[in-house]
Amino acid sequence: MIKTKNLKKVYTTEEVETTALSNVDLEVNEGEFVAIMGPSGCGKSTLLNIMGLLDNPTEGNYHFLGHEISTHSEKERAQLRKGNIGFIFQSFNLIDELTVFENVELPLLYLGVDSAERKEKAETALERMGMMHRRNHFPQQLSGGQQQRVAIARAVVANAKLILADEPTGNLDSDRGDEVMKLLAELNKAGTTIVMVTHSPHDAEYAHRVIHLFDGHVVPENMQEGFHV
Repeated sequence: MIKTKNLKKVYTTEEVETTALSNVDLEVNEGEFVAIMGPSGCGKSTLLNIMGLLDNPTEGNYHFLGHEISTHSEKERAQLRKGNIGFIFQSFNLIDELTVFENVELPLLYLGVDSAERKEKAETALERMGMMHRRNHFPQQLSGGQQQRVAIARAVVANAKLILADEPTGNLDSDRGDEVMKLLAELNKAGTTIVMVTHSPHDAEYAHRVIHLFDGHVVPENMQEGFHV
C-alpha cells in the first residue's frame, strides 16, 4: 500500500535549512497496523503528512496504492486523498459550529455523495462508534473521549483504506485512551490499514510492528531492540 525510497524533507528559510527526514525507506502493507515512534522533532508528523498527501517530499519517491505521488498534481493528490485516507488528530479537529452528525458527514459532502446516502453512511459510522445518541450535540458539549470517537467516525465514514492517526490518545486520560485504541484495533481487524504516530509504548503494543525514527532517519531493525524514546 505504502512504499517510500530515499525520502527526504528539507524546510528552508532565509536563515536556516532544517532536514526533517533523510533517506527514509519503509513499506506498509495493506491491512497492517504500524506505529511510528521517536523523540519530539524526529520527523514523525512530517512523515505522516507526506503519507497523507498533505505535504511533498523534497527528494525521493513515495508510492501509495501503486501511484508514484511525485507525478501527481495537487488536484490529483487531493482526489486520491479524499477517497482513500482518513485522518485522526490529537486535538480532534472537529468543527465547533457543526453538530456531531454534520462533522461526520463532511467528507461525504466533499465526495459529492447524495443526501440520502450521506445520512445512511454517517449514521452507520456513528452507530459503530457508539455515538448516535450524541448526533445533535456540538463538539464542545462532549468529553474528550467522545470527541475522539466522533473524529474516528468521520475518518471511517467514506470507507477509507488507510487511517493516519497522529497521537490519537494524547489529550485523553488512560481509560479513554484505551477505548480509542481498542476502536482502532477493531477497525484494523475489519481490514483498515492504520499508521499511527505515538509517544506511548502502551499504545504501540496495539500495532503489528513499530518503526522507530531518530533525527529524521529510520532506525534499522537490528538496532531497535532496547531503543527508547
